[in-house]
Amino acid sequence: MNRLGRGESGSAPAEFVLVTVLLLTLVLGVLQLGAVLLVRNTAQDAAMEGARWAALDGNGPAAGAARTRQVLGTALGAAYARAVSAGTGSWNGQRVAVVTVAAPLPVIGLLGVPGGLTVTGHAPVEE
Repeated sequence: MNRLGRGESGSAPAEFVLVTVLLLTLVLGVLQLGAVLLVRNTAQDAAMEGARWAALDGNGPAAGAARTRQVLGTALGAAYARAVSAGTGSWNGQRVAVVTVAAPLPVIGLLGVPGGLTVTGHAPVEE
């Protein structure tokens, strides 16, 4: 019995380290996925809000882009509100306001690849 026990001595700390590294990697990966989804959903919502704002009677693409920058700046910070473009387009014969946001794709925390994430919002123009 003593002989079998000697071969197992010291294995608990090694197993603890291996399992901890694996679980820590898994938890950090899930948190990073959450950060990516937060940025994507917020940018999409800001683009849609900007398109709705640009589509209002009396407003235009410049007002929609400004509204999008305001929403992104408030929610995520000024770095995410840099690359916003707005214009008009057509969808099924209907004139629509289009707002496009190119935001950094978070790789480590909220730091990431500039312009790695592009989302677009559309809204029918009031006439």
